[in-house]
Amino acid sequence: MVEITFLSVELLFAAIWLLTRIIVCKRQRQIQWKREAILLLMFINLSFIIRFVFFPRALVDGHIQPLQFDPAEAFPFWMNLVPFVHLFDYHHVKDMIWNVVGNMIMFIPTGIVLPVVYKRLNCFWKVVVVGAAISLCIELLQLPFASRATDVDDLILNTMGVAVGYGIYAAFRHLKRKS
Repeated sequence: MVEITFLSVELLFAAIWLLTRIIVCKRQRQIQWKREAILLLMFINLSFIIRFVFFPRALVDGHIQPLQFDPAEAFPFWMNLVPFVHLFDYHHVKDMIWNVVGNMIMFIPTGIVLPVVYKRLNCFWKVVVVGAAISLCIELLQLPFASRATDVDDLILNTMGVAVGYGIYAAFRHLKRKS
């Protein structure tokens, strides 16, 4: 069994992000600092999603519990592809509510940040499709971890969160145009 720490995942994500940004800046032969600062919003957004999807367990002794990868338990992959079958499979109603609300809340910032960072994502459907694609990638990345579940319900709830986030963004944009 291999234990993967939150810090190692975040450092890997940061390294990939930084390398990507360096390549883009070299290709463009310039650094657009304002653009990079805005893109930092997306990095922070994805970092929070990584934290709460892959490391949901509470702090123990001031440390985030590591993600465990055990090849013997990883296969076959566990997936729920039937919507809403396991959505209510909780011993306590508060756990079910936490799952539903948490999955939506976690992706609300994505619906706000995407149109701010990427001007081409200028309508509801574009933002929702990109947000759903991000959620799908996260769900697929969970496949090899027995302690995590790839669930279509999460995809649906995350996408609903993106839609709510875009609604918030659109409302603020509308109010800003009026003033």
